[in-house]
Amino acid sequence: MTTSNATDLVQQAVLTALIVAAPILVVGVLVGILVSIAQTLFQIQDGTVSTVFKLAATGLVLLMLLPWMTDYLVAFSRETILNIPAQMVSND
Repeated sequence: MTTSNATDLVQQAVLTALIVAAPILVVGVLVGILVSIAQTLFQIQDGTVSTVFKLAATGLVLLMLLPWMTDYLVAFSRETILNIPAQMVSND
């Protein structure tokens, strides 16, 4: 495996991780912002309120998107494993 091949593999792995994690992170940020706005409007000074809503929202999104995430990660793994012989041949 050449340096270029290893770099490409790492780039694909990082991109895959970002794509899989992005929906959960976006929902967590949006819920955090909405709860913070609601806390400001109602003058609630409790920090755990935001945490509870963010955990509930991210858990719900995780349960909903788990099949898609699994399929995406399996496809990435399958492609990576199937490309191992091609990488070994290009090294010769």
